[in-house]
Amino acid sequence: MEYIKLYNGVQMPTLGYGVFLVSPDECERCVSDALSVGYRLIDTAQAYQNEEGVGNAWRKSGIKREDLFLVTKVWISNAGEEKAAKSIDESLRKLQTDYIDLLLIHQAYGDVFGTWRAMEKAYRAGKVRAIGVSNFQAGRFFDFAHYVELKPMVNQLQCNTLIQQTDIEPIHAEFGTKMMAWGPLGGQGVDGIVKSEALTAIGAKYGKSAAQVALRWLTQRGVVAIPKSSHKERMAQNFDIFDFTLSDDEIAQIAQLNQHDTGIINFGDPQFVKYLIQNYG
Repeated sequence: MEYIKLYNGVQMPTLGYGVFLVSPDECERCVSDALSVGYRLIDTAQAYQNEEGVGNAWRKSGIKREDLFLVTKVWISNAGEEKAAKSIDESLRKLQTDYIDLLLIHQAYGDVFGTWRAMEKAYRAGKVRAIGVSNFQAGRFFDFAHYVELKPMVNQLQCNTLIQQTDIEPIHAEFGTKMMAWGPLGGQGVDGIVKSEALTAIGAKYGKSAAQVALRWLTQRGVVAIPKSSHKERMAQNFDIFDFTLSDDEIAQIAQLNQHDTGIINFGDPQFVKYLIQNYG
């Protein structure tokens, strides 16, 4: 495994396992399989309704808590200082742990500043080792990071070889924020990565698949990737990416694949914001 260092010194694995859209019933099995393959970073969220499955899986694994990196997110319905604080304690209970390694604000709506104050308090109390945000696109991220005391340590965004998020990188750098990639192999309106002829050709040089090249491209850039699969064999393939290094020329080739720099979902679309607030606010 390779690691990145957050600005507070916390070491974060560059490859993890995500459980978005994994049903509560299936989550424990999937996470157990991922842990047995070698994953130690597990990414979940309050909104996924499967934190209990993550907690059950790691507790039964026999893996020491300090060898795991657990990530979860505060949902819009828990926005605001008081509700967010209660939800953090509830997440701790469901995950069966005394601390969360990384806690994120899931969406940039609702009382995010109140939520952040609750997260800062949890951080200072030792309930959380690192805090950050998710789906904060460039303008919203800058506005938020400018005004909070503790700057976001991580911003989780849709990022892959077709959605490269290059425009936000200088803004992240200004605040010392690292990027975490959801949808690292596509999904949510992005197809073609695992069947990419360009990635397949690069992978052939190393005996790797297009998917493995796509994941290596992220981790080699210091972007944390959280691929998801319910099949253990695919989990193992996704994990097997640290025995080769892409060349500068190959990195340049992949840069030409970029199609949507900020992602398929426009998180600033008023209709999308209205939907989130009406349904979850």
